[in-house]
Amino acid sequence: MIRTLPLPLHILLVAVLTVAGLAGGPALLRAQTEAPDGAAAAEPAATTPPTEQDERSKRRAELDAITHDIQVTRERQDALKAEIDKLDKDSASLAQSMVETGERAAQLERQLDEAEARMGGLLDEESGVRASLATRRSVLANVLAALQRMGRKPPPAIVVRPEDALAAVRSAMLLGAVVPELRTEAAALSSDLQHLLALKEEKARERDRVRADATALAEERTRIELLAAEKKKARADSEQLLSEEQKRAEALAAQASSLQDLIDTLEKQVVASADAAAAAKAAEAKNQAAVESGSAPRRPDNLGAANRIEPAVAFADTRGLLPRPVNGAEVKGFGEDDGLGGTTAGIQIATRGGAGVSSPSDGWVVYAGPFRSYGQLLIINAGGGYHVLLAGMERINVELGQFVLAGEPVGVMGNRQLASVGAEGTGVQQPLLYVEFRKDGTSIDPAPWWARSSDEKVGG
Repeated sequence: MIRTLPLPLHILLVAVLTVAGLAGGPALLRAQTEAPDGAAAAEPAATTPPTEQDERSKRRAELDAITHDIQVTRERQDALKAEIDKLDKDSASLAQSMVETGERAAQLERQLDEAEARMGGLLDEESGVRASLATRRSVLANVLAALQRMGRKPPPAIVVRPEDALAAVRSAMLLGAVVPELRTEAAALSSDLQHLLALKEEKARERDRVRADATALAEERTRIELLAAEKKKARADSEQLLSEEQKRAEALAAQASSLQDLIDTLEKQVVASADAAAAAKAAEAKNQAAVESGSAPRRPDNLGAANRIEPAVAFADTRGLLPRPVNGAEVKGFGEDDGLGGTTAGIQIATRGGAGVSSPSDGWVVYAGPFRSYGQLLIINAGGGYHVLLAGMERINVELGQFVLAGEPVGVMGNRQLASVGAEGTGVQQPLLYVEFRKDGTSIDPAPWWARSSDEKVGG
């Protein structure tokens, strides 16, 4: 009795050829067609496998291409301007709008980071599937060769030529032994193909999400720029004075021998900085008096950024409540080896290019400009002898003497790493934000001050 084939030959051929179409099948098919009967297909020429660095660069380029050219349209910019024109233009309302916009931008940046991580995983998985298919090229070659040989020399039809019965039986026995294995290989290859197609569909969906988030983020950044411009307009009456003060502050910075020297000099000789320091002391005294009288708790449970122009609570009482100034991973902590024989006085946070930087606390700006190896440096007097330093930004959006709320956007990171204090030995290429907390001129560890949840709204 002739053995029945477990899988119709034409179905197997279609399945294998479908898989072959993805893993270099056409070239193999041509090679098989040109090969003489009984000759195995030549193996494809070996290629140098890409290095891990090449793969990483390729993935980074693919991710960057998604968001590279996203810009806010002129129509949308006009709509944003009209929206801001309707806002109450007093300083507190503008500051509140800045905080809310900054929170939305920070959330979008987190979503982009997560989406890019998922995209990276999909690209890695796709590379793995393609590598699996590549390793089966020899299997494809053998399958195609067998199918072509069967197509060129099919088994004899026993009904037409009874004298070939023995050859027909032998062919049937041979096919009965080989075809199940071919079917197994075809099923495995088909499974890889379906997985690869599913990955491509998921990548397309992820790209759409990344593109949508990037577009929304571009709009929020534009809104921040427009709000910052409005805040500057509100101070236009003293623009000339502020310009002169800024130049004087930068001149003093060039002469200062240390950060503490710079802060002491600014708060004595620059009017805007001195006024800011005086306001910080007054607010500290007011907060202390309110706590002692019982009219205010020492540490409120909810320090939401209300419409105000002074801190809601003393900085010393905001431990565990302050938001981090930027999204990113901490790559160097407080007190670690700085590679120069000392220890770090602050922390380094690796960010995405163009990330928004917000103030960690309420306070007054006492310096905004370049300073030695710190690059663009922002110093905020938080009251009670505390100062917050932020460095490594490409642009600072606030001015001397200005009061800022916790979470209010104050600057923007660049698209590359700038020379900045503590940047050595981090091993990363991303932009780095340097953050330092100081108490009475001494650097302190900022870790106890950060809120556990980055989404928590805080002031202080």
